[in-house]
Amino acid sequence: MKAPSAPKKITWIVGLISGILGIIGHYAHVQILSEYNYTLLLVGFLVLAAGTTFREI
Repeated sequence: MKAPSAPKKITWIVGLISGILGIIGHYAHVQILSEYNYTLLLVGFLVLAAGTTFREI
């Protein structure tokens, strides 16, 4: 099994922004963010997980 690698900067930023928007949507009532808050959190987590698993992402 390979050791996890650091994701590229753009991958990290996309995952971080998606996760932050999901958290904001959960705690603050923003129409579009509140509707998709769990989806945004899931996408952020999956992007960060893929970025550490695969070297090219």
